[in-house]
Amino acid sequence: MIPLRSNIAEMNGYLPGFQPKEPDYIKLNTNENPYPPSPSVIAAIQAEVGDSLRRYPEPASRLAREEAGRLYGFDPSWVIMANGSDELLNNLIRAFAGEGEEIAYIHPSYSYYATLAEIQGARVSTFGLTPDFRIDGLPQRYNGKLFFLTTPNAPLGFTFPLSFIGELAERCDGMLVVDEAYADFAKGNALELVRSHENVVVTRTLSKSYSLAGMRLGLAIARPEVIGALDKIRDHYNLDRLAQVAALAALHDQEYFRECVRKIRETREWFSAELRAMEYEVIPSEANFVFATPPDRNGGRLYEGLFNRRILVRYFTDPLLSHGLRISIGSREEMATTLAALREIG
Repeated sequence: MIPLRSNIAEMNGYLPGFQPKEPDYIKLNTNENPYPPSPSVIAAIQAEVGDSLRRYPEPASRLAREEAGRLYGFDPSWVIMANGSDELLNNLIRAFAGEGEEIAYIHPSYSYYATLAEIQGARVSTFGLTPDFRIDGLPQRYNGKLFFLTTPNAPLGFTFPLSFIGELAERCDGMLVVDEAYADFAKGNALELVRSHENVVVTRTLSKSYSLAGMRLGLAIARPEVIGALDKIRDHYNLDRLAQVAALAALHDQEYFRECVRKIRETREWFSAELRAMEYEVIPSEANFVFATPPDRNGGRLYEGLFNRRILVRYFTDPLLSHGLRISIGSREEMATTLAALREIG
């Protein structure tokens, strides 16, 4: 008998969105960017391919940390680079929550938090949402080790006001992790709270807004003591040479970044308006996706209809979400094709 830890043997793994083998799908199910990375990213990767690959990368991703610090207005000692923001979420649980200790998050939000907690042997507490998108049932003082707040929320797309996030930080005895995977598509962010609240960590990813899902790049901004702890437990060469130069070039080319974000925001607003004209309920989104509910509140029916037309969207069987679909924002042409398919499905 293989002597697995019991929690690993019994747990269900995280289930990512469907990745088709065929290339002819319209892929709106994993919140990828419809536009290619900055040309400077491609050039930087190509320039790095050569003899240097026989050498280990710079262990701390120093240049990328410095570039992120310049961009966001923090000393590099407040920044850490990671192999996707998922590495950061994992290491935050490892750093702050021991076996049997509690972490919490809002349901619905990113379900991977629960998987990471199970791996660590931490306990999970979840809180629901009120009709006006605030946390339901949160005690005046939350004494768990970590509270994960996804804003903009995934899969719903709304954001929490900065004042509310600040109040939540003050009510948490442990760390508040503000997961801003989609913040680049929103009007604001929570970075200023890192300076004013010592228990706030902000995590970001370069997968969505920088078109680098295939590179697995993320970063976190927090007090140097927190960054130092995360540095202790990350893999000592957690970003390879290609990832480091890609991150540096992507963060530096803000003109290209801003143009991609602008196009996605414009397409998001147009697509949302078209859905509402079809009598869909659409939660106002500040992410690169929308959560939309058809008039008959049957998300599964629509998912199957779109899948049969080779259009992939995200359907959740969770009773809180099964009435609708999460639809990533692709190019204007992809979204027009999706609208035509939805009208045809009826």
